[in-house]
Amino acid sequence: MSEQPNTTLVASDLDRTLIYSSAALALGMPDAQAPRLLCVEVHESKPLSYMTEDAAGLLARLAEETVFVPATTRTRKQYQRIQLPGTTPKYAICANGGHILVDGVSDRAWHASVVRRLVEECAPLSEIRAYLTATTDLSWVRKHRVAEDLFAYLVVERERLPEEWLRRFGEWAGERGWTVSLQGRKVYAVPKPLTKSAAVREVARRIGATLTLAAGDSLLDADLLMAADRAWRPGHGELAESEWTAPHLDVLAERGVAAGEEILRRFRAAAAG
Repeated sequence: MSEQPNTTLVASDLDRTLIYSSAALALGMPDAQAPRLLCVEVHESKPLSYMTEDAAGLLARLAEETVFVPATTRTRKQYQRIQLPGTTPKYAICANGGHILVDGVSDRAWHASVVRRLVEECAPLSEIRAYLTATTDLSWVRKHRVAEDLFAYLVVERERLPEEWLRRFGEWAGERGWTVSLQGRKVYAVPKPLTKSAAVREVARRIGATLTLAAGDSLLDADLLMAADRAWRPGHGELAESEWTAPHLDVLAERGVAAGEEILRRFRAAAAG
């Protein structure tokens, strides 16, 4: 039985899909025509992420009409900095599927099942971290980070990042059950079984969803988009650069914060049938 009368599940990536840093806004229009922006995240006392005011209104209405589930690679702490417009989502997916939050609290049974699968199918995180420590250079790496003891990422100087290193790391990690993804200034190394799609399927099962809609911009979102009944990607990001597509995927022309607004319009239209 469904927990809610509406059984449309909308699972969306956040960063560079629905919300945007100042560097990712892509405000290419004349200044006088730029949209009004709403800040939805503050970090270290500074505004960090935005959406247009129109997008904020669309999201608030979408949250009333569907079961809206943020699906992010962010850690729980990073996700909880975001203040999305409208009703606080009952469910949220963090750490690329490693945590399902229910009313803000991680579902312990889900997390334990994820950890067991990673142990069985992938090289340990310690091996990935050792490779990163041994092969990276301080001239282009700003930070080494571990997220939720599940995956690792680097904050890099994008223009100095050696393409050959990224290719070699991707091949090496792939042989050990890990996926490498470059998103903005971050290089992610994520275990292949750690997916947003698995967590979305679990939420869909719990609420009895009959229609699943999804959006995302990065290679880490590809499985999420494949798992949905209908999906959208913006005109920017890893998926756009690789010209990734699928039969049920709509590719948007919009880039930057305008794409986030258009994705929300498409979600509402599809949910309305």
